[in-house]
Amino acid sequence: MGEKVEADGFALSDRQKYRRKLQQCLAVLGRLLAEKRFDRPKNLMGLEIELNLAGSDGMPRMMNGEVLARIASRDFQTELGMFNLEVNIAPHRLEGRVLDQLAEELRAGLGYAHRKADEVDAGIVMIGILPTLTQDDTVSANLSDVGRYTLLNDQMVAARGEDFALDIEGVERLTCRSASITPEAACTSVQLHLQVTPERFAGVWNAAQAIASVQVALGANAPFLFGRELWRESRPPLFLQATDVRPPELAAQGVRPRTWFGERWIDSAYDLFAENLRYFPPLLPICDDEDPLRTLDDGGVPGLSELALHNGTVYRWNRPVYEVADGVPHLRVENRVLPAGPTVTDVIANAAFYYGLVRALADDTRPVWKRLPFETAAANFETACRHGIDAELRWPRPGRGTGITTVPVVKLVRDELLPLAAAGLDAWQVEPADRDFYLGVIEERCKLRVNGASWQVDTYHRAREEGLGREAALAATTRRYSELMHRGEPVHTWPAGLSAPGAGDPA
Repeated sequence: MGEKVEADGFALSDRQKYRRKLQQCLAVLGRLLAEKRFDRPKNLMGLEIELNLAGSDGMPRMMNGEVLARIASRDFQTELGMFNLEVNIAPHRLEGRVLDQLAEELRAGLGYAHRKADEVDAGIVMIGILPTLTQDDTVSANLSDVGRYTLLNDQMVAARGEDFALDIEGVERLTCRSASITPEAACTSVQLHLQVTPERFAGVWNAAQAIASVQVALGANAPFLFGRELWRESRPPLFLQATDVRPPELAAQGVRPRTWFGERWIDSAYDLFAENLRYFPPLLPICDDEDPLRTLDDGGVPGLSELALHNGTVYRWNRPVYEVADGVPHLRVENRVLPAGPTVTDVIANAAFYYGLVRALADDTRPVWKRLPFETAAANFETACRHGIDAELRWPRPGRGTGITTVPVVKLVRDELLPLAAAGLDAWQVEPADRDFYLGVIEERCKLRVNGASWQVDTYHRAREEGLGREAALAATTRRYSELMHRGEPVHTWPAGLSAPGAGDPA
């Protein structure tokens, strides 16, 4: 959400002024699109990864301030919870050996950060939800010491007017309440950015929405929350409920939640920004001094900071981004579907699959979104979150046929989507050796039906069978996960179970 802000509260007039400013920003965005003022295509992609801090015992550490001071790199920043960090990789051109370059940069950066964090027994763990995290860890006292997080929490709590309710039923059921948005910090993700021209934005966003279910099925890595085994990817239901500022009455009326898959395919990036203004009241009505209309009339490039701020408080799984770089505006699709981890190789394999597939589908003369109802794509997303790599999805029949069929996601990927992803990476002019290696990781996951979530669940249940209690088994699973994560071999190669007898202590 940009620069620090102070949590001083807002007057009613501030919200009215902010709403007027948002409408100005939207009108200016419409003019920028109509006047074709956006950056030329540069095939730029970017990567952010949210991380957890955990000690040698596998338990969370509320130490991101101290760890960041030791790391002393602008690539690493705070996230919502004191047990979180975020690493940002500078934009890269999507071509050549970019995948190996990204992997090398990530290994170097994460390795250094882990060594510095280890000095205070707060190592880096790249995982969707830390299995040892408890409800007592996700309280407002453990929000990061940054003004904007306190402000956002205060505004969301005020908007809801009562405790946030968590109720997720999967293998087991979790029900609890929270007086703050801090449980959202349990969700640690990978965000994949792709800069696109306005003309290509709708096709790329629609393609990304269509394959969100496939991404999460292959990459699921968050089966546990607060000691319960829930969905294979429990981040989406948790994020939805932990940020749900609707009291039950508004939810019953069909008011949209701020964490949102969406409800239709789009024709323009403008559609998404307009929906955000139409459906979601401002949470942080902070205005800057820019008059965007005057800036545009004077030949300048408006920052549209109010629009960007509001956009950052609507949590779409594929989010539109407007930004100005080097005096030129551009648009990005921010893909927020994937959990963090398990390894750098897995993260880059997931990225290769996404960038290749979204390119091929966006270029297709028979777009998948013309053949797949949007509500089916949304239902697929929930199915994939629930069942992970064992999910069966509804998908258009292959070839020139019509209609929808049900297919195991591993079959869909191996038979239809991996060849498309390879063709998309070729279109980006990615080096064939990189293409084959990283898409090969995805293929092996499908062959073996193993991803981060399935490994965690298998290892946890083996630990229970060996006599460990629930908490001890989760801690032992986390320690073993962390050990294998830092070794770096992709998750489909990990042996299930604890490393040796005695890897965890009986409860």
